[in-house]
Amino acid sequence: MDSARPQKHSLTLRGHRTSVSLERPFWEAFTDIAAERGLAINALAAEVDENRPADCGLATAIRLFVLADYRRRLR
Repeated sequence: MDSARPQKHSLTLRGHRTSVSLERPFWEAFTDIAAERGLAINALAAEVDENRPADCGLATAIRLFVLADYRRRLR
């Protein structure tokens, strides 16, 4: 099951290159959300980065963001 293994994805946050390791379904959902909002993936990642707690890694914050978006849609 390839999609279960995290893959590295490069991002640029406020001019600095970084990478996150995410499973394919989370990355695809994140890019879908960015497209729905009319944002570049880097812009949405920067938004998530700015709002995450200091003790939460960026990849985890993105997963939680995707989960929150999914739950919001169920309501």
